[in-house]
Amino acid sequence: MSQRIVCWFSCGAASAVATKLAIEENNRSESPKELIIASIFLADEHQDSERFKDECSNWFGQEILSLQNEKYNASVDMVIKKTRYMSGVRGARCTKELKKQVRLDWQNHDDIHVFGMTSEEERRIDNLIDSEPELELWAPLIDKGYTKSDCFKVLNDAGIELPEMYKLGYHNNNCIGCLKAAGAGYWNKIRVDFPDVFKRRAMQEKMINVALVKISAAKVKRLWPEVFEQMKADDYEPKIDARGTMRIPLRYLPSDAGSHKDMDIGACGFFCEKPGDNYKLDL
Repeated sequence: MSQRIVCWFSCGAASAVATKLAIEENNRSESPKELIIASIFLADEHQDSERFKDECSNWFGQEILSLQNEKYNASVDMVIKKTRYMSGVRGARCTKELKKQVRLDWQNHDDIHVFGMTSEEERRIDNLIDSEPELELWAPLIDKGYTKSDCFKVLNDAGIELPEMYKLGYHNNNCIGCLKAAGAGYWNKIRVDFPDVFKRRAMQEKMINVALVKISAAKVKRLWPEVFEQMKADDYEPKIDARGTMRIPLRYLPSDAGSHKDMDIGACGFFCEKPGDNYKLDL
C-alpha cells in the first residue's frame, strides 16, 4: 500500500489553507501521493461549520471524508455524562475521545499528516512531536511562514466567508463552550453569545464537582467579595494554588470578570486589501 497524505480539516481557517497548500504542492510533485482530506465531525461545533466545509470542498476540488466517534455520538455532553470528566492537567477528555482517538483508530502507520498550525503556533507542532514521535508531520503554514491573518486573507481572496465563530470574535472555530478554555473573559463571552451552553456547562461542573475557570483569588476577594460569601454559604471550598490562582465554577463567575479580545478579521466585511505575493495561492 502506497503512502498517503492526510490533510486534517478542522473547519478552521488555518486547516483550510494548509490543505489547499498541500494539495497544490502534491499536484506539482513528480510522483503525487494519494491525498485524503479528513474531517472529524463534532456535534458541539457551530452549525455554520458545515457551510464552510462545503465551500472549502469546492475550493479544494475534492470531497472531504467525514469521520466521527460513535461511542459518544460525537457529543461533548455525552463524553461528560459517561466519563464524568471535563478537563484537567492532561487536557480535555472530549478532545481525546472525540478527536484524537478517532484519528488513531482510522490512520495508517505511515501516513503523512498535514495539520493547520500557523507560524505563531510552532510550539503546538513541537508538543505533537513530543507526544507522538512516530507521526510523520507536514506543517505547510509554518514552512511558508503563514500567520492566521494570512489565512483569513487567502480565504477572502478565494471568496470563502469565514465561519461564524470568527465573526463573533472567537479566536478559533472550536466547539461552543470549549472545555480547554480557562479564561474568565472567554466564558463570560459564551454567557452572552450562547447562554444555554453556559448554563449547561455550569450544571455539568456542579454535577462532577469541578471548575473550569482560572482566576486570581485575591482579585475575586477584592472586587467580588460576595462571591466568597456565596461559596461559603453553599459549603463550597475553592481550590487555591501556591500562586494564589483559584478555580472558580461558572455558577459563581462574576459576569464582569475577565476580558476577551475579539479576533480581528479585518474591516469592510473581512478585508479590503488583497493577499500579498508571499501567501498568494496558485489558483
